Formats: sequence, structure tokens, C-alpha cells
Amino acid sequence: MSKLKVHNGKLVVPDCVTVPFITGDGVGAEIMPVCRSVVDAALQKAYGGRKRIDWLEVMAGERSFNRNGSWLPDETLDAFREYLTGIKGPLTTPVGGGIRSLNVALRQTLDLYACVRPVRWFRGVESPLKEPWKVNMTVFRENTEDIYAGIEWKQGTPEAARFGRFLQEEMGVRNIRFPETSSFGVKPVSIEGTERLVRAAVRYALEHHLPGVTLVHKGNIMKYTEGGFRQWGYELVEREFAGSGIAVNDVIADAFLQNTLLKPEAYSVIATLNLNGDYISDQLAAMVGGIGIAPGANINYLTGHAIFEATHGTAPDIAGSGRANPSSLLLSAVMMLEYFGWTEAAQLITGAMEKCFSGGRATADLTRFMPQGQALTTAAFGNEIAGVISD
Repeated sequence: MSKLKVHNGKLVVPDCVTVPFITGDGVGAEIMPVCRSVVDAALQKAYGGRKRIDWLEVMAGERSFNRNGSWLPDETLDAFREYLTGIKGPLTTPVGGGIRSLNVALRQTLDLYACVRPVRWFRGVESPLKEPWKVNMTVFRENTEDIYAGIEWKQGTPEAARFGRFLQEEMGVRNIRFPETSSFGVKPVSIEGTERLVRAAVRYALEHHLPGVTLVHKGNIMKYTEGGFRQWGYELVEREFAGSGIAVNDVIADAFLQNTLLKPEAYSVIATLNLNGDYISDQLAAMVGGIGIAPGANINYLTGHAIFEATHGTAPDIAGSGRANPSSLLLSAVMMLEYFGWTEAAQLITGAMEKCFSGGRATADLTRFMPQGQALTTAAFGNEIAGVISD
């Protein structure tokens, strides 16, 4: 099995790469086989067998729990650590008490600090915007800090009571309205976490010849956390990218959400904190057709570790019906191929998808809004894309 390596800060990619994959729960069983077959077709067309992927299935989520009693086996984490890059379908996480989000656990365990979400419009896909082609942004969301770090205590527990007393008695906090019935969460935002995220965003903008990076924050209210993100981001750019020609500005998060609707062409690369990034990336996806065609990657640019993923949920209501849209996972696989530097294969997939969309051929969630749209099953849509690639 061939492994990726990092040498002198650069990813070294062999012609045959072993890629661990998690099928996922719910619709994962339908979209992952489509993803793999389309990627294999693109690699064959682009490189004639010179470059290929050896797929290695690993377990996580409900399928894993039902099979071996573990939601996230050590063997799965070991595979991602060893082979650096993997891809996953959607995973079930029980609501409420018990285990934390498996997605968050993977990101934090492997320190995948950058959640990268490109958002663009495809011809043929219906959008609520009059001019959806103006939306072309890449969101860099900090992935390991902020409220999503998971540092919280439930109301009514001794830990919450102790933390409340600490805030009031030792830190002099007076504005907790109902301390006895409050749950508490902590929002860590660090210089190091900010700098590596902003650095990755700026480098991406420079490598892709994009005009600038926008820091999105709520520093007007959270002055030391989100305000710190803004300040440290600017300081990093001034120190490391002076003279690069990159334009860096900032905007308050709520104003940014309005601006994305009013003047989306003003933005190209976004750097933001964890919670803001969650809201922002989903809104942008809705502007170009929905989360069903929104890809995502979680990357540590220092170690080379990366997990590419479908950004939607398990959709249990349609699981097994053949109606699932594989586009999010397919476009995440495109990001993976681009990460490898295999851009020819990546372009074959996006080109084939756009040709299908333009012809009104897609899964039902998209074709119901297309004039003369023809709804295809998950497998049939995958075969259609693979056929366009192979022609």
C-alpha cells in the first residue's frame, strides 16, 4: 500500500495512493460506491492507469457500533494517521448525552484545524439568487477552537455549580442572570490557532491568484476572542505576507451575511472562527443550490493529514430509496484529487457534473427545480457522470 508523505513542508504523492474511506450511515451506503466509481473512471480517463487509488474501508458511526460496539474504533484513527488522507460519508451521532460528534472528534484528534468549504454555482442548478454565478468563495473555518471545542458543563451538575462560583467569587463576574440554573461553555481562541488558519487562507488565495482574504468575526461584541482573531490575523499578514500583493480586510459576521446576498462578488476567500464558519458555509451553499452540492475538507497543512467529507447528514428518511444526491461527496473527492495535485481528473468530474446539471439530469432534489429536469436514482446519476467522463 502506497502512502502519502510530507517532505520539507510539501505533500509527496505516489502514483498509487491508499485512501481510507468511511462509507457512513444512512445514505452513505448509496453515495460512497458512486463516489468511488466516478473517481476511478476519472483517474482512468486522465492518466490511463498511471495514477490510481487503492481504497481501504475503515469503520465509524452507527454501522461500526452495530458491528463491533465502537462508534470510532482506534483502528480507524490509526489508518487516517498512517495514510494521511481519507474520505468519509455522513455519520450518525446520537443527540443529547453520550458520545460527542464523531465529526468533531475526528477533527480534534487529528488536529484538522482548517475546514475548507469552496462554494460555487453550477450551470443548470436552480438558485434563489438572480445572479448565482457571482458566488465563488472558499471558506476557511477554524476547526478546533471556539465554542465547538466542547468545553462545557451541564446545568444542575456539581461541575457547573463549581464553575459558576468560580466566575462570581474569584473572577468578579456579575452579569450571569440565573447562575443556579445555567449551563456554561468556554470559548477558547488562541494566537496560534488564528495564525495557522489565516496563514492557510492567505496561501490559498495567493496560490489560486485570488484577490484577497476577508476576516469575518464578531469582535465588536466578543472583543478578546473574536476581536483577538481579527487583530492576530492582521498581524500575521503584516509580518509574513507584506509585499505579496494580497488584500486583507475584515467585516462583522452579521454584516457579512447580508453582503453575501447583496454583493457576493466582493468576496473570494473567507477566514473565520468555528461557529461563524458553520453558519456561513451553510448559507453560502443554500445560495447556489443547497448543501447537497456543497463539498468540504478538514486539513492540517503542517502534517498533511486531511479528511474529505460529505457536508450533509445521514438523511435516514430517504436512505435506501435511491434518491440520495452524491454530489457533495463527489465534489469533496474533487477537492481530494486537487490536494494530490491530480487536477486533470478533478476537472473531468466537475465538467461531467456540470454537463449533467445543464441537461437537467440529476437526482430528484435538484431536478424538481429544473425546467424539463429528469430525476435519476443515485446509482444512475453516478453512471451518467462516469459515462460523460469516459466518452
